[in-house]
Amino acid sequence: MEVMVVESPPEFLPHIARSYSDCNRRRSDDSPLVRCQTSCSSSLHRLLVHSAAECSDDAICKLIADLDSPSIESKRLAATELRFLAKHSPENRVRIARAGAVAPLVALLSHPDPQIQEQGVTAILNLSLCDENKSAIAGAGAIRHLVFALRFGTPAARENSACALLRLAQRDDLRAAIGCSGAIPALVSLLETGGPRGKKDAATALFALLAAKENMTRAVEAGAVRPLLDLMSDPESGMVDKAAYVLHRVLSLQEGRRAAVAEGGVPVLVEMVEVGTRRQKEVSMLSLLEICKEGAAYRRMVVREGGIPPVVALVQSSSEKTKEKVTSPPTNSVLGLERINYFL
Repeated sequence: MEVMVVESPPEFLPHIARSYSDCNRRRSDDSPLVRCQTSCSSSLHRLLVHSAAECSDDAICKLIADLDSPSIESKRLAATELRFLAKHSPENRVRIARAGAVAPLVALLSHPDPQIQEQGVTAILNLSLCDENKSAIAGAGAIRHLVFALRFGTPAARENSACALLRLAQRDDLRAAIGCSGAIPALVSLLETGGPRGKKDAATALFALLAAKENMTRAVEAGAVRPLLDLMSDPESGMVDKAAYVLHRVLSLQEGRRAAVAEGGVPVLVEMVEVGTRRQKEVSMLSLLEICKEGAAYRRMVVREGGIPPVVALVQSSSEKTKEKVTSPPTNSVLGLERINYFL
């Protein structure tokens, strides 16, 4: 199935890549939450880190064999050590995958022991940081198992599953498969019920998946618009930028525009154009432009909510390229805001 990719206009969203890169940089097993939940002691952690660069191929093969051990403790320790080996060395990520670790680690993603599942999820996440490993991970059936962990795992396993799905979603050919797997409703659930880290991970993964148009429909059907607007309305959440960027992608779809209006999105967007940061104002203006494409009734709604003055003020202070984008046809005729040119 062909994946339709929707690009964000770079002249309006210069910071979009940086805003969505934190999950890529972060090793999710660095978080205090995961460290306190792991079954390893701090001394074992130090030993694993110290030995990571020196681990032989034979030692890696032994750890992989232990993943199939009938002993719960052996499985847990093997998955934990492979997780740390993959964390600290890009070379080890390749070596571990080539040695055959992917399939047995994927099998742990649905394990009934929550700590084994968590270690398996985090190991797969760390392996997925290497682009070379993504095909093997997807080919081993990891997507549906990651969705299972995303739905039913520990808080750390849910966060790490979202990050692993993000890494896989960076491949154009995997976005549709991830969308078909039920990942988007699970990510929306994490966006609603997760902690601060989980919400950020869910938004980041959704942003990557919504580059495929069919996944936008799934996001709207899963009810993503309401929690996105709630996060945009709550500066204390630390999620205003991320939620605004995700919503902007949703609004490129007719169903998304209608859902946003039905959920009271116009006042939220107008307020953000008035009082937000520069990037929040710009992405909110873009979102209002999208909503106005839907028809005269929506344009009148933007006008009634007081959207014209802050948009005019933003355009006046913008670059010539941005000003031309907003004030030239077809944008100004779509908006029904020919009066912008009068104010300018």
